Parts: sequence; C-alpha cells; structure tokens
Amino acid sequence: MTTTRTAPALETAKRVAAQVTDPEMPMLTLADLGVLRDVAVEDDAVTVTITPTYSGCPAMATMRDDLVHRLLDHGFDDVRVRVALTPAWSSDWISERGRQALRDHGLSAPGPAPAAGGPVPLTLRPTRRDLACPRCGSSATAVTSEFGPTACKAMYRCEDCLEPFEHVKEI
Repeated sequence: MTTTRTAPALETAKRVAAQVTDPEMPMLTLADLGVLRDVAVEDDAVTVTITPTYSGCPAMATMRDDLVHRLLDHGFDDVRVRVALTPAWSSDWISERGRQALRDHGLSAPGPAPAAGGPVPLTLRPTRRDLACPRCGSSATAVTSEFGPTACKAMYRCEDCLEPFEHVKEI
C-alpha cells in the first residue's frame, strides 16, 4: 500500500514512466499507447505494470529496460516491471493524443477494436478496414500486406496519391 510518505515519489515515478516511449513507434509514449497500466511505490520499491500489445511482442524487453533505466536515472534504487496479460491489451486503449501522433507521423491510427464476445472467426482474406490515407485523407486505399514491419501493423497504399503507409491494426 502506498503511504503518504511516498506520495511525492509516486507522482515522480508516474511522471517518469509516462514519458518512456515505445521502441517501435517512438512518437508514442507507453502511456499514450495504453501499455502502461499502473505505477506503484511501496516503501522504496517502484513497481510498474505493463501489458503487451501482442503476446510475444519483441519490444517488451526494451520497454522494460527503458522503464528501469529511466526510473533508476531519477533516483529510484529498486525498480520492478510486472507484465500483466489480463485484461488483454486493446487498440482502443491508445489515447487520442497517441492517435494524433500516429497520424502526424504518417501512420494510419486503428479504428475501433472488434467486439470479442465469442469465437474469433478465422479467415485467410485481408481484413476489411475503413481507413483513410494519413497523407492526403483519401478513403481510396488498398491493403498491400497484412504484415508490416512489426506484427501490429499492416501495409496499405493510397489509390489517389499512390503513397504507401502503415496502418496500426485494431485488436
């Protein structure tokens, strides 16, 4: 339990952790991405809880290391990072500021995540998405690959300006 004595430490730890950026999309903080779930301070120990965007996400180790290093640099001697798998991360957790940062950097932000109320249908066809080109705003887009440079992105091309772009997938 956090005590009154640790209240300033807790605020500092939260502020520092909220500024750590995603290693694959550095325009986003872990807070804006929705990966940063909790920061707690008990006695002299800081525990940060994060949730991966995908199970097996290779960026998790870097996120953990960046959180630990940044908090150590700000005077915390005992830093622990906990990974929470429940509830599973959803692209709906990306903040509006994070969505705007994606658009500002030429990436298409995810739409609403699909409802998960039962079995997930398996299809080998590309996922239909209602999205617009982040460069010109056209809705005339075509998927070129469901697999982008990271597992959480798909590749698209604008049919009007002909520019390729990455789309952060809805999960």
